[in-house]
Amino acid sequence: MDNQCEKELPSGKLSPAALKRSVLSYKGLERSELLIGPGVGEDAAVIRWPEGKYMVFASDPIVGAERGAGRLLVRINANDIASKGGEPAYLAVTLVLPPSMGEEGAARIMREIDEECRAEGIAVAGGHTEFNDRYDRPVIMGALVGCADRVMRASDISQGDVLIVTKHIGIEGMSIVAADRPELLSPFMSEGEISQVLSWAEMTSVLPESRILRKYAKFMHDPTEGGFSGGLGEICTLCGLRAEVDESCVPVHRLTKRAAEKLGFDPLRLIASGALLAVLPENSVNAALAELKGAGIDAAVAGSMGARLDYPLPEPKEELWRLLKMGKENVR
Repeated sequence: MDNQCEKELPSGKLSPAALKRSVLSYKGLERSELLIGPGVGEDAAVIRWPEGKYMVFASDPIVGAERGAGRLLVRINANDIASKGGEPAYLAVTLVLPPSMGEEGAARIMREIDEECRAEGIAVAGGHTEFNDRYDRPVIMGALVGCADRVMRASDISQGDVLIVTKHIGIEGMSIVAADRPELLSPFMSEGEISQVLSWAEMTSVLPESRILRKYAKFMHDPTEGGFSGGLGEICTLCGLRAEVDESCVPVHRLTKRAAEKLGFDPLRLIASGALLAVLPENSVNAALAELKGAGIDAAVAGSMGARLDYPLPEPKEELWRLLKMGKENVR
């Protein structure tokens, strides 16, 4: 990028030349069904929709983050599509950026989006980019459309269905703590262990396991804020059934367990993107676990669905925000 890309810009849209150079050149994967995609003067995308497919739609923002925000934007929206058994396909991106980020800031985010979209088979179908002096941190919004062969409904869950958890709980939360507050972990973790936890940020996509589990599952859920406990509570509320869970069977990594013991938090309430909760009929569990194992994806049975839920569940309490504010004096 030359110097004109690095300087602070006035509020408003990018010039057509800058838009082509720093935004529109990053289109993700080319998909033949995208008949009209992003371009100067194009008001909307036009997509030829496959006959017999269901459209799955999700939207999530990233607020405040800069480095890695583009990759994370794609991943969190793709996880929502994946949890419905869909294949992510078309992404619209809205960037509202502080003028201090300049054209290069927009290009950096779009490069990340482009790389992640190419890796996951997603086309960038459109969006909006502007600089606004009312903001001092970037606001990035993604709207993602995917295709699914069938509809997954929580109402299809029955008593006796089995709950599976993939990978391990607390992946996203622990990676954020390692990135933002490594001094909380250093009294009881080596540099190598902290680096290992940092690397978990690359495990936050659930697309690989969803592509297997959607053949077997009645319902899937991406446990974000509130972690495993929050995600499970949402499933129970949606289907109207209690869950019978053995917490000792919920997969928690040894480093997460150690951090929970030393810092005094509940790992089952730590934001858990990267794990996928799936509810399966009992006669499908062995086949699903075998296929996951063959793909190198860890998974465990955590419990089953029980009797009718006849009382409201408490709101999930997310542990991450307390951890990020915690001082060294809280280390036991």
